[in-house]
Amino acid sequence: MKEELLRILCEKSVKTSDEPVFKLVSGKMSDFYVNCKPTTLSPRGMYLIGNLVFDAIRGANPRGVGGLTFGADPIAMATAFVSEIKGQPVSAFSIRKTKKDHGISKWIEGDLQKGDRVVIIDDVATTGGSTISAIERAREEGMEVARVIVLVDRQEGGMGNIRQHVKDAVALVTREELVAMAKKP
Repeated sequence: MKEELLRILCEKSVKTSDEPVFKLVSGKMSDFYVNCKPTTLSPRGMYLIGNLVFDAIRGANPRGVGGLTFGADPIAMATAFVSEIKGQPVSAFSIRKTKKDHGISKWIEGDLQKGDRVVIIDDVATTGGSTISAIERAREEGMEVARVIVLVDRQEGGMGNIRQHVKDAVALVTREELVAMAKKP
């Protein structure tokens, strides 16, 4: 499954250039860009990601899986769907970028309770800033963050920064693996 996911990411989500022409969220310019959404929103991508993330969260025994909207949303939904099919249901949740200011003011949408054990997910880690925001907001809402799973690690220090907040943090795919797959005939 992972090799097929690597191929799909290379086809749909990875862009490279000889010069740094891609502006990242951090403001930094790069010669390597990953937009996971064409993959995470495709039927086959959802199937593969849902299964791979489900396998990666099992030992954490979470009640929920989610992260900062919108990057984490399709990953969380695919994982929740697979978890139900496999008879080990895990709820999906989404963390807002701005706190809801009406009704019940909260960061998280989903079927979770204070004290629930959760896995934070993200589509791409460069510096880890978005993932760290998600961790902080989940904790603010009383969640126990057991693990972090990132779909693509750009290998620019993000995973190390994330591990300063949650020790159990893994990436399913690395930049190195994507570059190697892109070079395959």
